[in-house]
Amino acid sequence: MGGYPLVDIMTGENEPSPKVGEQVLCRHPFNESKRAYVVPQHVEELMKCYWPGSTGKAREELPPLKDTRQRCITQLEQMRSDHMRRINPTPYKVSVSGKLYDFIHFLWLNEAPVGVLH
Repeated sequence: MGGYPLVDIMTGENEPSPKVGEQVLCRHPFNESKRAYVVPQHVEELMKCYWPGSTGKAREELPPLKDTRQRCITQLEQMRSDHMRRINPTPYKVSVSGKLYDFIHFLWLNEAPVGVLH
């Protein structure tokens, strides 16, 4: 796809990150018929733990604001032009892994209120 970012995929906390060259199932979080296999050409972990709370995880050091700003600019420059146009931009896809999809729907089905018909 010309070296442009194609999709972001969210995975569960204990899931391994996708690997370059290995097929991964990307699912729409709420529409079960929207799914696709993707073979990543590049994988970049986007989420860092800056405030771990009481999880016991190591805390990342916050980068200087200047570096964060430059990273945002660089990331935006890598996007396809149809994602960046001001009128009718193409939505950028954010998917979930198959395991995270199953977990979301497990919570949804078990926690959503059930109506009572009279």
